[in-house]
Amino acid sequence: MKRALTALLCLALSDTALCDTLPTCLEKFPQQDSARLKCYDDAMPAQVRVPSYTAQHVERSYLTRVWNLDDENNDDESKLGRLQPYRQNYLLLRDSNKPNALPDSGAPLHRTLLPIDSDHVEAKYLISVKADIGEQRNINLFGLKTIRMWGAYTQQSHWQILNTRNSSPFRETNYSPELLLTFGTNQTSGLKLINLGIEHQSNGRSLPDSRSWNRLYALGGWEWNNRTSILTRAWWRIPENKANDDNPNITHYLGIADMVLRWETADRSQAASLLLRNNLQTHNNRGFAQLDWATPLHIGKSARVHLQLGHGYGESLIDYNYRQTTLGLGLSFREW
Repeated sequence: MKRALTALLCLALSDTALCDTLPTCLEKFPQQDSARLKCYDDAMPAQVRVPSYTAQHVERSYLTRVWNLDDENNDDESKLGRLQPYRQNYLLLRDSNKPNALPDSGAPLHRTLLPIDSDHVEAKYLISVKADIGEQRNINLFGLKTIRMWGAYTQQSHWQILNTRNSSPFRETNYSPELLLTFGTNQTSGLKLINLGIEHQSNGRSLPDSRSWNRLYALGGWEWNNRTSILTRAWWRIPENKANDDNPNITHYLGIADMVLRWETADRSQAASLLLRNNLQTHNNRGFAQLDWATPLHIGKSARVHLQLGHGYGESLIDYNYRQTTLGLGLSFREW
């Protein structure tokens, strides 16, 4: 049908050069409607070009642009594998009401023997990227439109930057590689995506401070009005041999599920998110809450002043079974 309409348009305009260009637009952008329309518009003679024919800009919602649910950033295969933002990237100076001086996971040989000389105030930063390593578009099966495979990496570090008496050491760094599948739906509102993933998390340290675990998870993402989104995730810890388990009771504290509620202004000048994590147990209920606000105050073109408030268990792996309250202020960087 598209080729037939292109041929009729060429005959009507009697323009040989145009007849050579229009099929090229169709072959170059077979699935990207907005890009193909712009190609057609650019090829049109000025005397017959109409403003309404030009592709219109469509606002991309948060989940759409982060997970590329509309193929806007995959117009050619050469873009596959490029690094893209994953979780919110930030750099903060944060204060804890009660630093963990004697980390202990409860496993044999995993208790720090001497108190750690740590400052209440330290730098905290998070670097998180992902790469699209495979995709299948326009599958139209059970309400799903696209399937993508991602490789992701997240690193969160706690740096005792003001602790010069101990040479300003890195108190804790957590490394989290992931492999996940994103199933994008064809809905413009409501359920937008389903993620299935496997994640390893560790702090790369030796005894007695070694902490690590692996988990499988399923995540659902809902969105409304291009401004409000909810991500809910549940996971199952992959069992380990008891002799090698650094943290046998980690799910009692880090839980089995979390939820992220996010809102942003229409112009994306500021955003707020609330992370809630819980073990969903009636007795010995434990969890963690973190509120992030990227303010309207910009530093340059890509950074915003960022405020973060956290309370509960597991701000980092070494503190997974330790409760504290933290307040941080610094910079965050736009996800997209």
